[in-house]
Amino acid sequence: MPSPFPGMDPYLEGYLWPDVHNALANKIRQVLAPRLRPRYMVRIEIYVVEDSAPESEIGIMYPDVQVMLSGPSRPPTLGLPSSVATLAGGTPATLTIPVLDPIEVRVPTVEIRDVASNQLVTCIEILSPVNKREPGLAVYRQKRQRLYHAGVHLLEIDVLRRGTRPLAHPRVPESAYLIALTRAQSGTTAIWPLGLRDSLPEIPIPLRAPDGDSLLELGPALAAIYDEAGYDLSIDYQEPPPPPALSADDTAWVRTLHE
Repeated sequence: MPSPFPGMDPYLEGYLWPDVHNALANKIRQVLAPRLRPRYMVRIEIYVVEDSAPESEIGIMYPDVQVMLSGPSRPPTLGLPSSVATLAGGTPATLTIPVLDPIEVRVPTVEIRDVASNQLVTCIEILSPVNKREPGLAVYRQKRQRLYHAGVHLLEIDVLRRGTRPLAHPRVPESAYLIALTRAQSGTTAIWPLGLRDSLPEIPIPLRAPDGDSLLELGPALAAIYDEAGYDLSIDYQEPPPPPALSADDTAWVRTLHE
């Protein structure tokens, strides 16, 4: 059963996202690799990011953490015997919250490399929530700068509504989703702002001169992994999508998809 949405499905932005992220990166490689042979190879690079502030993702991308924290708990006694803790006295705290350990997030990146020199030519980043809030946001922005100064083309696919976009420019419009292509040494970034009702675009994939662009049909790639993974079996479209909440107009439009 296909997704009822013409482009990105907002219901994929919750606990399914890690699987969607991995599957989409692999699908992009599967699509591009045969087209780019024999001059280029397409690789999946996995880097590990420590999500040191996972609170905003509890119950969204990390539902298991929410289940764990909802179990029975008691205020900590700082390792003191119960009798000593009781004698310590003091004003009782009005609230006790758990201490959350950092969570390791594995982030896949699609890299296009020149076969002759094994040099990185084009990087395709599919953004994760950890890339869109601090401290990961600053780290990712530094990576963008390194890639640009190294002469690497950068395609950024941001199909998550929550978080802060790494690309900060006053002319970038407000939109649910955003795709950005920065060609090496061009001094400009091409922008595709997208709403819930928009189909995903066909995106040019720049290579090394004198080779022309390849083409990535992002919509069919997403539709293929939706079908292969059977995401419809895990989604209840009668429930609201993961946060942030939709606008009133989008909420009304989403209802029409299920009528």
